[in-house]
Order: sequence, then C-alpha cells, then structure tokens
Amino acid sequence: MDTVRVALLREMLAGTEWLGATRRFAEALRGSVVSYGGGLLLVGTAEYEPWHLAAHLVDEAAWSGTPELSPTLVRHASRPSDPSHLAVGLGRVSAARRGETLLVVAPSAPGAALLERVHDARRAGARVLALDTGDRDLAVLAHESLTAPPDPDVDLDTVQHLVSAAAGEPSLPPRRGRRRLRDRLARLADQLTAPPPARW
Repeated sequence: MDTVRVALLREMLAGTEWLGATRRFAEALRGSVVSYGGGLLLVGTAEYEPWHLAAHLVDEAAWSGTPELSPTLVRHASRPSDPSHLAVGLGRVSAARRGETLLVVAPSAPGAALLERVHDARRAGARVLALDTGDRDLAVLAHESLTAPPDPDVDLDTVQHLVSAAAGEPSLPPRRGRRRLRDRLARLADQLTAPPPARW
C-alpha cells in the first residue's frame, strides 16, 4: 500500500516544486552511495529514530537491485546487548570515513552531540546529506540538504516517502526484469485499491 500512497502523494504535489526537489535529493543520495560504495549510515535525533525510512530504503534497495541503498541504522540509545542490526551507536557516525555516506534525518534540532559527530564524519571525508526542518547548523555541515516546509501537506514524513521511492528509481532506463516487477506491483496496487465490481 506504500506504493499507492507515494503515487497519491505525487499526484497531489504535481505542479509544485516538491516532486523535483525530492527527486534531486534522491538522485544525490543514490549517486553518493553508488559512486562511493562505502555504505550508507542513517541517523536521526535523540528523540526520533528514522525506522520507517530505513525500512523503505531496504525495500527500494531490493526492488531496484541497488544494495548500496540499504542503510545501517545508527541509534542514540543502542546497547551492546541489542541484536547486531540495532546495536550500532553514535560512535559509528564519528568513525565514518571517505567513501561512506551519512544521511541525517532531523525533525527537530539535532543537538550538539550529534552535530559534533557529523562534523567529525565530514572532516574525515564522508558525504553528509540531511533531511530536516531547517536547522542552520546541520545545513552548514551537509553537502546536500532538503528542508521540509511548515506545511501539513508536505511534512518530513511525506518528504521521506517521496525521497525513498525516488532513490529506487534509476536515472537510466531499468533493466527489463526490474520494469516487469514494478509494472506487476503497480497493477497489483491498482487492483487492491479499485472499488468492488458492481453486482449483477
């Protein structure tokens, strides 16, 4: 049903700057992870962990045949006893190096501790991208940023959906098998959302 939601969002935003802005940001994200190939780190703020975006990027990585889009979720409150995919803490941001991409999602001020680690990562050569609501300090550190406006129709959640969907869409025409799969998924979504047939 997320495919349907993204299609509806795109239809609703047709003619606005947002479709182009989210596509450009998604292309920057995809270009960074594919070109450098060092891995994608995804981190939120102490109050907000971008689980939903992580899940969408994993799906897009599988559907598009671009494993580089699958992120490592970095958590503020990770513990050594957590399962390995949940045990990556903020120290991993500071340890990011050239070739790696760091995507920061911040619906509120990221805080000094996170900004310091993002600064370390950038200084070490990592590429920094930010999805936020207009934090100046984060914008200074980011190579690319996309700011969600104070608009209930285009909030940060909406922007994340559009970016993750666009990140899975290559600029070049997809291979035949990928196109077939996407076409089948689109047809299935249409069938699931169509009104029931009229009775005889």
